[in-house]
Amino acid sequence: MTQLNTPYPSTAYLTGFLRSRGVDARQADLALALVLRLLSRPGLAALRERVQALPSARQTPATRQFEAAYPAYAATVERVIAFLQGRDATLAHRIATRAFLPEGPRFASLGVYDELYPDDADPLAWAFGALGLQDRARHLATLYLNDLADVLRDAVDPRFEFVRYAEQLATSQPHFDPLAEALAAPRHLIDETLHALTVEAMQVHQPQVVLLSVPFPGAVYAALRIAQTIRAGWPEVTVVLGGGFVNTELRELAEPRLFDFVHHVTLDAGERPLLAMLDHLQGGRSAERLVRTFVRDDAGQVRWVNWPEPDVPFDETGTPTWDGLPLDRYLSLLDMLNPMNRLWSDGRWNKLTVAQGCYWKKCSFCDTSLDYISRYEAASAATLVDRIERIVDETGQTGFHFVDEAAPPKALRALADELERRGVAISWWGNVRFEKTFTPALAQQLADSGCIAISGGLEVASDRLLSLMKKGVSVEQVARVTKGFADAGVLVHAYLMYGFPTQTVQDTVDALEYVRQLFANGCIHSGFFHRFACTVHSPVGQRPQDYGIRLLPLPPGRFAKNDVGFVDPTGADHDALGRGLKKAIYNYMHGIGLDEDVRAWFTELRGPVPRPTVRRQHIARALAEPRPASAHAAAPARHPA
Repeated sequence: MTQLNTPYPSTAYLTGFLRSRGVDARQADLALALVLRLLSRPGLAALRERVQALPSARQTPATRQFEAAYPAYAATVERVIAFLQGRDATLAHRIATRAFLPEGPRFASLGVYDELYPDDADPLAWAFGALGLQDRARHLATLYLNDLADVLRDAVDPRFEFVRYAEQLATSQPHFDPLAEALAAPRHLIDETLHALTVEAMQVHQPQVVLLSVPFPGAVYAALRIAQTIRAGWPEVTVVLGGGFVNTELRELAEPRLFDFVHHVTLDAGERPLLAMLDHLQGGRSAERLVRTFVRDDAGQVRWVNWPEPDVPFDETGTPTWDGLPLDRYLSLLDMLNPMNRLWSDGRWNKLTVAQGCYWKKCSFCDTSLDYISRYEAASAATLVDRIERIVDETGQTGFHFVDEAAPPKALRALADELERRGVAISWWGNVRFEKTFTPALAQQLADSGCIAISGGLEVASDRLLSLMKKGVSVEQVARVTKGFADAGVLVHAYLMYGFPTQTVQDTVDALEYVRQLFANGCIHSGFFHRFACTVHSPVGQRPQDYGIRLLPLPPGRFAKNDVGFVDPTGADHDALGRGLKKAIYNYMHGIGLDEDVRAWFTELRGPVPRPTVRRQHIARALAEPRPASAHAAAPARHPA
């Protein structure tokens, strides 16, 4: 499970590439198919049977409400799905009345808005006003689906999520035992549904090789259930595992039991390993000439085979294709009302990469030693726009999400020039570094080319810690860059971090004061604080002494390895600080509390909270200062809109 509004790009990339090399490649999204089958009238009938079979002690508010309102759920579920797929837009009128859908525990969240806006009779009026009918209905329909997800979790599988399903079985899990036990257990309703979908896909496509892309830990359990079905019913079919989770966490794989489910496990960019593997399966090369591939040998041991061959150049990987995926069946959800956050779950975006890897690759918290970061290659603007035009022709959709770790400013400028030269109109958003190259003139040029939103890492909002993490930016620079984008009409989202090595309570309070000022001055529109995690592939994990921490020993194991615990001598209570930071950012995104002392958010912190050492007008003064002369360099002349 990754997201329900748009396909994850890996299968589209590989299908396009393999077809460009003459391989008959097909693709299927069984995650979407699983959700659509569960959230259907027959699916809810089967779910009701499980709810009714629960002993009273295991009934929850979600299951009791579902049973009581079951006729209403059965009557509405397929209509709601059609609405979220964009096939029944007029249903919004009935959904928005709040008299059409049964409302379970998730709708209690609307009470938050009653507290924030006590004078409004309508708790959603602040967000949608008198208009915004479709968005209002989509938000209510999303709450409805979340209620049903809670019932699935309570009645069928406590690990179920629309995203991150059963991720605890795989995340940094040194032992395969938890997964092995889960996969050996009898199939429940969700497993049975996925089993049936797998059988159907195998019968339709009749493949000789099946590639399972596992981007995140929350996709591992279901991927292996799929593999289990294939190995049992089609033992002659070769099953291959790859994707982001594998590339990050299975680099030292030594667990032979994984190969009861799959035949090969490949690392990093998939193009070259797959060409070598297909050549091997067709008798063109020996198993000793596989590329970046784990196999299990005749003695039952895991072997790493890596015949030295160059990777396929980025500009020769072909154009992604979504052919075969049901693009009209994805669900446009509206979980959060912040306009930037909704981009992740609302709308079907064509995902495309401007460049392979990261051009900066210095951040100390990042997995800079891994291929997806360290190997940087950019395609020409002409090649990118060729791909964009072909994708628009195929999908009929002009929205693009550039999924780079950090899209290079030089490449984005060239892309904007080429889009304008050809007269290609698209909407796009992506991730960047808030570096000084993004002048107001360039920000405006990118907005003119279709840029609607930008996200980037401000991380700790502390110049000392930004320098320690080798971010290559300062808080004042971030303020100027983000303000340039915001003034050009681009939504700006900041990734924020807490708990970085040697970060003190004072650092955290000061960071929140900077963030408050960035919101108050219109530099950023949304943000998210996440807890720093030390990984074995990052500079912090590889040279902890440079960052003043001591790593905890990793438990022995033969399966996944990524996160590593550490001891920070500062001893700050980051759990309590994190709760305050998240409460503050949630309110700032709604325009609330921007004039309050930031110390008020840290109510759970024991002892006195230090006063911020940052001047309350620091960001405003930085924005008022004249920019360096080089920053005024104009973008190339463009035709008027």
